[in-house]
Parts: sequence; structure tokens; C-alpha cells
Amino acid sequence: LQSNDCCVGTNFSEENMEPGEESMIKTTESSYLASPNLPDFHSCNPGWSSAFYGADCFGSEVHSYVKNLGKQKSSESQNIDAKKVELEQLLMMETKNYRKTIKFYQKLVQKERRNKGPEIKSMLPKLRGQLQEMKSKVQFLELVKKYIMYAEQWGVESCVLPTVVHSSRADTLDVAPTDEPSLLVYHNTPKHNCNNQNGIRDLQAGTPLGLMAYLYSRNAFLEGYVQQFLYTFRYFCTQEEFLQFLLERISSTLSSASLEPSTSFTKICNRSFYILQAWIEDCYSVDFATNTDLLYTLKEFISSKVAPLNGYGERLLSLLQDASARKSDSTYHCSGMDKCEEEGEEDRKSLHSLCKKLSEDVSRKVCHIFRLWHIQHVFHTLFSLSDMHAHTKKTVQYLDPSSEVFHKCHPVHFLNSRALGVKDKCVAVQKAISTEAVSLKVCNLFLSKCVQDQYLLQLLRNADSISTWVAAEIVTCHTSKMQVSLLSKFLLIAKSCYEQRNFATAMQILTGLENLIVRQLPAWKILPAKVAEIMEELKAVEVFLKSDSLCLMEGERFKTHPTIPSAHVLAMHVQQLETGGFTMTNGAHKWTKLRNIAKVVSQVHAFQENPYTFAPDFKLQSYLKQRINRFKDADIAALAADNCANFHQIPAEKQSRKIQDTLRRMKATFQ
Repeated sequence: LQSNDCCVGTNFSEENMEPGEESMIKTTESSYLASPNLPDFHSCNPGWSSAFYGADCFGSEVHSYVKNLGKQKSSESQNIDAKKVELEQLLMMETKNYRKTIKFYQKLVQKERRNKGPEIKSMLPKLRGQLQEMKSKVQFLELVKKYIMYAEQWGVESCVLPTVVHSSRADTLDVAPTDEPSLLVYHNTPKHNCNNQNGIRDLQAGTPLGLMAYLYSRNAFLEGYVQQFLYTFRYFCTQEEFLQFLLERISSTLSSASLEPSTSFTKICNRSFYILQAWIEDCYSVDFATNTDLLYTLKEFISSKVAPLNGYGERLLSLLQDASARKSDSTYHCSGMDKCEEEGEEDRKSLHSLCKKLSEDVSRKVCHIFRLWHIQHVFHTLFSLSDMHAHTKKTVQYLDPSSEVFHKCHPVHFLNSRALGVKDKCVAVQKAISTEAVSLKVCNLFLSKCVQDQYLLQLLRNADSISTWVAAEIVTCHTSKMQVSLLSKFLLIAKSCYEQRNFATAMQILTGLENLIVRQLPAWKILPAKVAEIMEELKAVEVFLKSDSLCLMEGERFKTHPTIPSAHVLAMHVQQLETGGFTMTNGAHKWTKLRNIAKVVSQVHAFQENPYTFAPDFKLQSYLKQRINRFKDADIAALAADNCANFHQIPAEKQSRKIQDTLRRMKATFQ
């Protein structure tokens, strides 16, 4: 299977274009014009693409465009502030035109729906083409904007990095460049990208102090190092140690930072603010929200040390307040789904009461038939295949209660999963971490000092529940015909899921169908051949997902189509990268290993950028959730034992012939 062929998504159309365009528009409205001596008040978070692509995030076209920016209007073409001003004007103009074109397009779509005239029909395809071109232009300018932001003047040359390490002592600043090989280990490489123009050195390893100091390197943002560091620093230092490092650099340089922009004081101070803001923006939920002492230390330092001397302090305090509010909303928000679950529970109780009343009035058999009718009616509604387009849209919302949990996940949640009890083959989610896991070298420091949220474990539990539910529903069907029907529907749903790039649900259904008891059911032998082929397709998709940790990031589909990966498969890929030592013989931590881990987990944020936009049906979701909860801990073997449809039956005629043959043989012996 090829990554571009196995996943079929929706085509570009009026219906699925508008929400994506509007959300993209919002990202282009930020402004980053600010004082030349202070960091700009825009987002400093490099984003997943920086960690994934590294130095290749910016192509040759971007470098060429930035180099030529401003040459037509000013002789000071190399002045970064002049480039910012011109780029901001271009971006505002292109965004304004793009927004106007979208509104015009939406009006045409509405007219076309009311009156399908030939003129409007012919205009829509051309306008869509123009929109794609304009969108590409705006996205390109956004990339140029990010490049200029990362190429700002606050970084230092690598030979000055030892100064950063010792900058907590004011008397060591602005000394001549020195070299400390013990801090960082480099590897000489040929020229391979636009940012490494001299082709000199590639970072291979470093001590914790050295790796933290490299954040101040001039090209740390451009190389993707900052985002990769934010994903993986917990392997070699705690959040408290990292925060202390940043605060010490700010304390020793803040009072002198406003004197001269070119001094090491200003560069180290402002880069410290950049890194601190990027850390808060990207990792507040996993580092600060779970560690009240860390959050208090940061707030106290900003309020007492930074705010009185520097306007950036107010920005950081506001940023922390906003991040805290978002975390609270995601934790305590009561969605419509929760309300409908309560309604669904009431419906279930009403049904139970009705069945109880019926059982008192009529035989238990009638009550049993009524219950089966109700379940079959709901399943017919859920899995009706008469309208495949509508069925495809229903698949995600009905069969993926983990989708919401996945979108709350952070890449950090997929690190160190072995210590949480996540294993290959069967997922053993332990309630308490065993002493054996604690002793593992890979997670010794990470485990003992860094608190991990339970999002990954929740995803894996949900996946197990759905797989068990799939198996339970099949083995409790009371006839082979019903089993064939349900097997067919589950297989078709799984196919729809992976075609929509919902690999999580597809693999959960596959696991349920591969249950040892389910695979032995007689119903498989009478399953239509075309439907049975889907099982082989699903197995091929599973092999495809396990073959390469980055297979879903190939091509362009992941940028334009929603994707939900299999949490267990992704966790296994990360565990494979975590296998082996993290340090070299000299004690330096292997940055190449950490960088590869960061690249793999960055997929989580990449896939979260394109959520599914189907309108949910809360009542049906609620009922399905009740069914899953009912069977999540079921013993499939015990359920199957109570159902004669799960066993191979000898046909009556064949049985009769056997008896007659036996009687004949017995009669012959007595003659």
C-alpha cells in the first residue's frame, strides 16, 4: 500500500471548503510590528512543522523571497525591520483580497443552490481555482513571516554558547568567545540545506546544560531545535531545572538589556523571553497546569522581577491567565453530549421498566423478543447502508468516542509510555506503575520527576472497550444470518473509516473482528466474498501503519484531510525509538535520538489541525456509548457459550443419515 493511495478523502467542494478557509483566515490577522529593542508580542510557538521538518521547513523559495524583500523600495534591504514592514503590508493586502473572494464565492454558492443557472455553474470552478491560488499565496507569505520572525537578531553564534551557560554570573558576560567541547558534540556535515550554507556542523549530543544553552543559538528556531527541545527535554532534565535555567539568564541580563540591542545582555535576555513564551504557549497543559509549584514560581518571578522593569512581563502574565482559562474550560465544560447521555440514560431506564412490566404481564419470551427488536432497530438506524454517503459521515461520530480525547492530547503524552504499562500485542494498562517499569533506564528520570496526564491511557482503554464491544455484539447475535449482517456492517464501517483516515476506529474494529472466538464463528464461511475481502484490506492497512512511523505524514493529504491515528501503533513507534541508551560514553545525551522522537510525536499536533466537521447526533452517540460501556469488560468466551449460533451445527438430514447408516450396520451384524 502507498500512503497516497490507501486513504481516500473527500474532494474539494463548496460544503467542505468554507470552514477550513475561515479558520485559516483567522491565523493571518495577527500583527507583529513592535519595538526593535523588545521581542514582538506575537506567538513564539514554532509549531509541529518546525519539529517535523527541521531546517527544511523553509524552502529555497522562502530564502530567495526574504533576500529580495525590500530591495525595490529601500537601500537598507538587509534591515530586518524594513522587511517586516513590507511583508506585513503585503500580507494584509493579500488576506483582504482573499477574504473578499471567499465572501463572493459563498454568495455564488447560495445563488447556485436556489437557481442552478448555467452561468453561475461555470463560474464556480474558475473561482475555486482562484481561491486555491490566493490561499497558497497567503500561506506562502505566512511562511515568510515565520522565517523572518525566527531569523531575528536575538540569537548568538555557537562559539559564544559557553557564555550563555555562565551568564548567571554578570561578570562573565561579553567575554571573548570560548569553546567547551564537553557541553556540545557536533558532527561535520556537507552542505545539505539552505540554512546550513557553510555545511559545517550538525549537533549530535550535549550535556543538559549544553542542550539548554543551544536554545540561544542564532539558528535554533530556524533549525527546528526549539520545538524539538520542548517536546523532549523531560528525558534529561525536569521542568524545575529548565525554568530555573531560563530565570537565571533573565535575572542576570534584564537590568542591562535595554542599553544596547547588539550586546550579549540584550540577546540573551530577549531570547530567554522568546523561549519562555514558546514553552507556555505549547506546553502549558503538560508542564504548568499539572505542577502548581512550577506555575507559582514563574508567576512570582514575573510579577516581582520582570513586570516592574520590562513591558514583556505583562504579556507573559496575560498569556498564563489565558492558558489557565482554556485549560479550565476543557476540564469543566459540560457539552451537549453529556446532557444527551443523561437523556439516553433516562430512555434506557424507561425501556427497562417497560420490559419489566411486560415480563409481569406476558411470558419472558415476549419480553426477550421486544428487547431484541429494540436493539436491532437502533443498529439498523446506526448502520443503515442504504445511503453510503450519509453512512460514511456517520462513521466517525458514532464509532469514535476517543476523537475528543485525541484532540486534547499533547505529543508529550506519547512519551515514556512503557512506564505506564503500555505494551505491544496486548495493551496492559496498569493502575499503578510497577517497580520493574521504574527500573527501566529509558524512563528513570522522566518517570520520577515529571507528572504525566492520563490521556494516552484513556485513549487505549477506549480502544479496548470498542474492540470488546464489537466482538460482544457479534457473538450475542442469535442467528448466523444476523451475524453475517453485523459482520458485513462492521467491515464496511471499518473500510469507510480508513478511507476517511480515521485509522483509530478502523484498527479498533479490526481488533474486535480478530478476536479468537469471533474468528471461529461459522458465519465467516457464508460471508459474501466481496465483503470478506475487506478483512484482508484492513490487515494490509495495519501492516502499512506499523511499517513506518511517519507513513501518515507522506504526501499532502494529512494537511487537507482530517486524520486520527491509532494511538497504540503510534505509542509503539515511539517506544521503539526510546529503546537503547540515551547517553554517549562521555555522558552527553544523544540529540539525534531525541530529535527523531520529537519528529514522530509532532504528528499529534499536525493531525489535530484538521478535525472532522460532521454535525453530531448526540442521542445516537449516547445510546452507542451505553452499549459500549455495557460490554467493555465482557467475557467474550462466556457470552459465546450461551449462543448456539456460535457453534458449527450438523445439518438435520446429515445427522439422520448417520443414524440410519449406524442402524443398518447394527442390523447387519445380527443377521
